[in-house]
Amino acid sequence: MFKACFLLLASAFLLSGTAFGQESPFFVTYTHHMEEPGNLEIETSTTSGIPRSGQRSYTAPYMEMEYGVTAQWTSEFYLEGQSSPGDSSVFTGWRFENRYKPLSREHWINPVLYLEYESVNEASRIQKEVEGGGPDLTSRNALLTPEHAHEVETKLILSSDYHDWNISENFIATKNFSESEGVEFGYSFGVARPLARLASCAECRFCRENFIAGIEMYGGLGSTLGFGVHDTAHYVAPVISWAVSDNSTLRFSPSWGLTHESNPVLIRFGYSYEFQGVGTRISKLFGRKP
Repeated sequence: MFKACFLLLASAFLLSGTAFGQESPFFVTYTHHMEEPGNLEIETSTTSGIPRSGQRSYTAPYMEMEYGVTAQWTSEFYLEGQSSPGDSSVFTGWRFENRYKPLSREHWINPVLYLEYESVNEASRIQKEVEGGGPDLTSRNALLTPEHAHEVETKLILSSDYHDWNISENFIATKNFSESEGVEFGYSFGVARPLARLASCAECRFCRENFIAGIEMYGGLGSTLGFGVHDTAHYVAPVISWAVSDNSTLRFSPSWGLTHESNPVLIRFGYSYEFQGVGTRISKLFGRKP
């Protein structure tokens, strides 16, 4: 037991600079930590909006599949939907996302380049980001689903690990090729850290080192047709993640709307499970070297 504790403490000390090896607690803000090469992570999440007067409540589930192509390149594919009480349930579209980390080593600030293609309609509510003025929260689904958007979204992700803290900033620019909306802008910022730095000697799933807590803020910044925060949606959200096992993570975040264009409250839940070595198994199946 003494040797096991010593090894755990030594490992925690050596890895203290990479405390964010487990799943990030953020729902909107991206960090510079990428999926491990050859690993496949599947996540199901929901975003539920509590309305103010004139807005419509909704629950927007989505599923994402994240694959580590290389140590510096991660790809994700999304399927999403939306359901509004007293209205209807609809499929809102799909997204294909890629993140590339130009620098292979850790630096004081770690940039990541983000490119995503979205084929969604205006009933989309998952709010993985907020750009422009934010989504239409008043119209019925029957009016929103025929309005289809083919969008290209780019982000500049800047992320830093300082001791146990992760500090990340995302800057968003999106172009909808289906409408003459100009280029829309948005932002998100996040700060988080594990609740404990050192792992306990005994196996424990409710110990503090299995939890990461923080806060993020995100919103729209208008567009090239009208840049600024006027008539835009903005949220502030505490976040927490729990490493349920070595492969699975639960996340939760209540978000509070700061403007009239926001929902008063967003409730977000997420569960992810990571399958390790998927790329190696596929390579072996086809007789290729991983």
